[in-house]
Amino acid sequence: MRRPVSVLLGLSLCALPALAAAQAPPQAPAAADPNPITAAAKSQFGMIKGYVTRTAEKVPEDAYAFKPTPEVRSLGQLLGHIANANFMICSRAFGEKSPSTGDVEKTMTTKADLQKALADSFAYCDSVFAKMDDKAGVELVDFFRAKQPRIAVLNFNTAHTFEHYGNLVTYMRLKGIVPPSSEGGM
Repeated sequence: MRRPVSVLLGLSLCALPALAAAQAPPQAPAAADPNPITAAAKSQFGMIKGYVTRTAEKVPEDAYAFKPTPEVRSLGQLLGHIANANFMICSRAFGEKSPSTGDVEKTMTTKADLQKALADSFAYCDSVFAKMDDKAGVELVDFFRAKQPRIAVLNFNTAHTFEHYGNLVTYMRLKGIVPPSSEGGM
């Protein structure tokens, strides 16, 4: 006879939080983001920016020259290519002239120089996102011989960076380095 009483007591205790919530005053819903499309695009860019930045920090300088085969870019050249693309694509998204004056991929080889170029390129893209809202995001700009919404151009940059992060992951795995995206704790 004790068993049913224990079960009943246990079920009653489980119901207490629900009863308390039913009696609590209603909570105001969280304020909706006025620019959800831009916020989502910015969040996705922030994710890949973090992975690439942590890659550049984590990989030792001697691995920056690593190429899995002679025909492909070195790890450092991939990082330089990402920096170049950030400047070029983000400037096109807002119809500005790129602030970059050189070819990072072809001229920079040291870890410190490439980390700085990446940081500068990511900061530039962040400044473009800071000027963006959903209304501006649907405005069309010239991109790859077509009219594209500004936000689509920024999303293209994010996809491009993710593509090359995939290359970097392979390079890191070949060198016995765990990629940032596999470490957890984005």
